[in-house]
Amino acid sequence: MELPHCTSMCSDAAAPQQRRSTIVVSVPTDTSGGDRQVGRLLRIVGFGFGVAVGVGATIGGGILTTPGEVAGYMGTAWLTLTVWLLGGTFALLCSTSVIELVTMLPRAGGWYVFSERAFGKRIGFVVGCCDWMNITFGNAFQAVALGEFAAELHPPLMPHRTLIAIAGFTGLALLNLAGLKAGSRTQAVTSLTKALILIALIIGCFAISPGARPMPIAAHPAEQSVGALLGWLLALQAVVFTYDSWYTPMYFAEEDENPARNLSRSIVGTVLSCVAIFLLINVALIHVLGMDRLKLTKVPVAEASIAVFGSYGGQIVLLAGIITVVSGINSNFLTAPRILYGMARDRLLPRTLTTVNQGGTPAWALMFSLLAGIALILSGTLETLIAMDSVVIVALYASGFASMLMLRRREPETPRPYKAWCYPWSTIAVLIASLGFLLGAVIGDLKHSLFTVVLASLSYVASRVIVRTGAEASGAATPAP
Repeated sequence: MELPHCTSMCSDAAAPQQRRSTIVVSVPTDTSGGDRQVGRLLRIVGFGFGVAVGVGATIGGGILTTPGEVAGYMGTAWLTLTVWLLGGTFALLCSTSVIELVTMLPRAGGWYVFSERAFGKRIGFVVGCCDWMNITFGNAFQAVALGEFAAELHPPLMPHRTLIAIAGFTGLALLNLAGLKAGSRTQAVTSLTKALILIALIIGCFAISPGARPMPIAAHPAEQSVGALLGWLLALQAVVFTYDSWYTPMYFAEEDENPARNLSRSIVGTVLSCVAIFLLINVALIHVLGMDRLKLTKVPVAEASIAVFGSYGGQIVLLAGIITVVSGINSNFLTAPRILYGMARDRLLPRTLTTVNQGGTPAWALMFSLLAGIALILSGTLETLIAMDSVVIVALYASGFASMLMLRRREPETPRPYKAWCYPWSTIAVLIASLGFLLGAVIGDLKHSLFTVVLASLSYVASRVIVRTGAEASGAATPAP
């Protein structure tokens, strides 16, 4: 059974329980010398929410397609599983530095917070803009995937794919506008549903005799033919990108009831959960398809689903794809506004973006992210923008680890509820690895890497104007570095 649109869209669509506390976290009224009070985020989330949003953001479209690509590079089952385990180990090693940073600086803004503290507002502005753009580009792409999957599931909807994408996108934004509780409950339900579908598929794969293997529904033209070293690097790079978003709980540090305790558990729990699920999926695919066919299949999860569920397999994969992108879009609508909120609070963006409604949502920041996403959906440029992700993701990693090294040197006395394992060697190791992945991404796609450099440069030029204007408005004697 061929799934033409599913095959292409799956390649890129990448994704709790709460206490009823109404405690609010104290937020600086103005970190740049102004006299207007900013909105306050509600401190109402905890460990369960962190894992739900982390797993929901991490388990995306990548796991539907990457196993076949990695198997093609590695050739054998044990090498394939080794690469997936190494990717999880890398994420776990990265997490220890990120946890130290976010528990030291439990503020809304994500990667921006660390870079701004370590290198000043100008570099922080560039990092924040890149992070927000990366999330917003991916969010719009997932909305397009939502329209494609819905149309494949019900063909009469095919002429209305864009309308479905915008309608679903807007609906999830409005749901998050109702408040953090509504968004977090949606995240918990979609993350759990997605995990249950994958677990059902894994169990089904092991229930099938290895001999009952179908022909691939969509095959690569040929097995990956690269050198051993390059094959390892490409496979590991693909796996690392599949694990990306494990750090999503950090965006809610300011809203966590006990960030010093919960954030470390949420981030490590996300990483370990995803490692277990990804390894089990690969073992199941190897069992039901065999390495020879796994290496040739573009969407191995779809083929395995057909082997397990028969004629309903294709529909189940499409349904899983819809739930995956809905979970991913919801997660991104939770995170993206908080980046804008953090930057606006520091007077790097309009102060309107610090408005927080009674439900704890940065309302105008959410609406801006919604309108930007709709514009991207209608622009027809998403393929180009998404291609820049591989460069931006590892650049953000590198900025965080460089910030870690700088802050350890500059602020050794600042309280740190959690300290990174084996510092400084663990941080140096992941920084070097991130720079290596960055170099590989640039070499692999020079055209889109150039686009990324142009966007980052424009962000830096804008930051010089914004920081200078903000310093003059607040009467600062010395501009930010």
